[in-house]
Amino acid sequence: MLKIGVVLSGSGFQDGSEIQESVFTLYNLDAADVDIVCMAPNISQTRVINHLTGQVTSETRNVLVESARIARGNIKDIKDVNLADLDGVIFPGGFGAESSLSTFSENGTNCTVNPDIENLIKEMHKTKKPLGFICIAPVIAAKVLGSLELDHKLKLTIGSDSDTAKAIHDMNATHEAKTVDDIEVDLENRVVSTPAYMTGPGPRDINKGIEKLVRQVLIMAETFKAERV
Repeated sequence: MLKIGVVLSGSGFQDGSEIQESVFTLYNLDAADVDIVCMAPNISQTRVINHLTGQVTSETRNVLVESARIARGNIKDIKDVNLADLDGVIFPGGFGAESSLSTFSENGTNCTVNPDIENLIKEMHKTKKPLGFICIAPVIAAKVLGSLELDHKLKLTIGSDSDTAKAIHDMNATHEAKTVDDIEVDLENRVVSTPAYMTGPGPRDINKGIEKLVRQVLIMAETFKAERV
């Protein structure tokens, strides 16, 4: 049975993981009968938003604790996950990806990435295990993998937003415009991405792309395991 990690960044798209994207990721993985390992860094959220009003609040929240809401408590601190046990990793979107897992929302292309997240991405890439990035999460991939001397330039999609596409280009990756029901497959780097709510417009639409992404990540993971036999 494949073991796939899902990296969460809180609960709620304005300051954490996009819940629908996360649930569809978990649903499609479960439907494929794989072992799911939810994980998140045990750090404070950079910002906390009132999701009813959209206003920043003075509350303090923890990324791991908030992510546990989506995972129904079955979640690990990323520091406690043995990366060698994983066959692939998927990152749902949500602004937590660019405000807690990285500083992209504040610093753009000059952002930094949480060290545990950076190590995870580099280790998966080094061992040729697949990575999936949904919605805004591809900016993390661009920052981490774009800084490496890759044999093939990284290819990603966040849909068609020109500013974010330019940022991905400026972080030394290639952006390909895609619709919500499509995916960008970088076979050389074993990276898959889909726009989801970067494009919208609703749950059934975003699930089309997420379902394809999950399927492709699993195909790549199975291929990797077969190559090692």
